[in-house]
Amino acid sequence: MKKKFSKRFKKLLDTSRDKNHLKIEDAISTVKKNCTTKFDESIDVSLSLNLKQKKDEFNLRTIVKLPNGNGKKIKVAILCEESKITEAKKSGAELYDSNTLVNNITAGKIEFDKLIATPAMMSKMGKLGKILGPKGLMPNPKLGTVTNNIKSIVKAIKSGQIEIKNDKDGNVGASIGRKSFSDIKIKENYTSILETILKEKPSGIKGDFILSAFLTSTMGISYKLKLNK
Repeated sequence: MKKKFSKRFKKLLDTSRDKNHLKIEDAISTVKKNCTTKFDESIDVSLSLNLKQKKDEFNLRTIVKLPNGNGKKIKVAILCEESKITEAKKSGAELYDSNTLVNNITAGKIEFDKLIATPAMMSKMGKLGKILGPKGLMPNPKLGTVTNNIKSIVKAIKSGQIEIKNDKDGNVGASIGRKSFSDIKIKENYTSILETILKEKPSGIKGDFILSAFLTSTMGISYKLKLNK
């Protein structure tokens, strides 16, 4: 059965095909113009990375500090010992506990977007790995989510620090703003992601690390971006 598209979508699709490899400034402007829904659509970037070589296959997992955040409200939970509860409460986190939080997670009751654990609590994390791992919520020392500096990491997450990682096909996706954001703020966030990814390029990768990039909105279509290689 042939798929039917609305007149609006067909028009957008034709425009996308006519304007391949847009500069980021032009792509942001075009994507925002196509945001005709009543809600504040998310502006998202997706990138295809060169992670496969003849003998090796690499993976990317790191954090990016978006200078302007992405407009998403992040609910943070702190798994910490009793002596850290007051600090966790003052940090701005929404949930903070030890036993109750572990019991809720074990029961499949996930009421947070990001979980932070103190080193002292890592002994309790073993049995939670099978639940948190597939959801990408497992605290990780390399990503700063296993720490005693609760205030600092909560502030970073609330102010725009995000985690990015590639999927099995080498693609990375992230929200870099909202329709209501200025073009400049979206571009600054996009630039931050590109610079971070390029710094993470493994020494064993030959050729371009970022193969392609696309910009889209929640209800829109993708526009291919021109990369400066």
